[in-house]
Amino acid sequence: MLTLTTERLTIASLTPSDAPHVLAVLNDPDFIANVADRGVRTEEQARSYIEEGPVASYREHGFGMYAVRLRDTGEFIGLCGLVKRPQLADVDIGYGFLPAARGRGYAVEAARAVWDYAVQELGFTRLIAIVNPDNAPSIRLLEKLGLTYETDVKMAEDEAPIRQYGWNSQKKGPPKRAANT
Repeated sequence: MLTLTTERLTIASLTPSDAPHVLAVLNDPDFIANVADRGVRTEEQARSYIEEGPVASYREHGFGMYAVRLRDTGEFIGLCGLVKRPQLADVDIGYGFLPAARGRGYAVEAARAVWDYAVQELGFTRLIAIVNPDNAPSIRLLEKLGLTYETDVKMAEDEAPIRQYGWNSQKKGPPKRAANT
């Protein structure tokens, strides 16, 4: 089980007990609009989502999506992690936060910690992120991290293109140190 800590956050492997929190993130209207509607509507479905998604990814790839909590209180505030999508050649850094946690720099702080883990511990020299072109806050976050726009991609034939941002250590040096804002 992975646990990362930052100044304000704890980032740890998801477990089935996180189902109520994951359910809240997956059903947030902004998550549905900017990421996807995963069709998860009950805690039981959220437990299955955790087992079949992040937990399976931990076993198969050694990484996945993680729970993000406030370090001081343990309050669950969102998700952040690494995803290997079959449609993409590279590993994708992703995140989703509850509305009350947005605008406080938590997403940047969590993404920075996961990024550091991917580069320093897993040895990644390239990471990407995919983003809805209308999601300006997420695009700003990716740019703060040092990712740059590369191309538009289609995740499914019947879906609109989304933007792919990327970072490559050989071309761009180490990722930017992002402020917690």
